Amino acid sequence: MNFFHSQNQQLSKHQSSSSSRKKRLTQDQVRLLERTFTSNRKLEPELKAQLANQLGVPPRQISIWYQNKRARWKTQNLELDYNTLHLKLENVLADRRRLEREVAQLQEELRRAQQMVFDLNRGPAQPPVNVSPNSSSLDEEAGGEVLQLDELYACWYSASGSAWG
Repeated sequence: MNFFHSQNQQLSKHQSSSSSRKKRLTQDQVRLLERTFTSNRKLEPELKAQLANQLGVPPRQISIWYQNKRARWKTQNLELDYNTLHLKLENVLADRRRLEREVAQLQEELRRAQQMVFDLNRGPAQPPVNVSPNSSSLDEEAGGEVLQLDELYACWYSASGSAWG
């Protein structure tokens, strides 16, 4: 038992001596390092030596602090970038849904206008009007006559005004 007890004591002494060698940075030291980090993300050897002397810590501790800070800074920036992109995606999707609703409404208006044009042009021996949403004018099959969009809109407006007015 004495052997194990003495081994544990030696281990405890070694652990306490190694942890006492590494000083924790004070809040003032951390603030100075933070200010330095904002202006210099990369630690140059001269700056490392200057900070180590100024703070009274080993240069290796300054190097490790900078390395850890860069890793935290990079993670924070990635999170900010992700949140920004996620917000932009949500806005684009909302715009897409709004545009899809608008397209559906416009398609319904077009369908009603086509029906009105068909009803207006339907008479004795007149075939229906062929309306294409991609053309700038609408072809009427009877006699090759072309109805301009302005004329169709005027017909639709006067018909819709009398129907709903």
